[in-house]
Amino acid sequence: MVTAALQSRPSAYTPQHERLSALVAHLGKVVLSPEGKHERAHVIFVDGGRSFLGDSGIGMGSIGALSLRMREVFGEALRLGARGMILAHNHPSGDCRPSSSDIAATRRLAEVAGALDIELIDHLIFTTDAVYSMRAGGML
Repeated sequence: MVTAALQSRPSAYTPQHERLSALVAHLGKVVLSPEGKHERAHVIFVDGGRSFLGDSGIGMGSIGALSLRMREVFGEALRLGARGMILAHNHPSGDCRPSSSDIAATRRLAEVAGALDIELIDHLIFTTDAVYSMRAGGML
């Protein structure tokens, strides 16, 4: 199951959408392995054309909590000259709805990213059966 706007394909499907779809699939594989028993966060950095520049694991937590290292996230984004980033993490609980901490962290990340002229394209929450898009959910 895919929630929010990731359910439908855009009417004008372009190579840029294909690149983003491939990046989302990559993020899902990374944060859900090995076996997704702990929360894991990963970020992909892209250029202005949404082409892949690099990626990085940015946090690992317990079964129900995750700590992000913003200094590392934005340091790497600036080092790569990124114009955008897609953040993802997993919810081992199986519920992909964002927690209040997820919402607050996303807003803070978007604020810092904007100040650095970097777009937080999306923050995705993966479970083994679903993915939730913070952008499609109106939280970005």
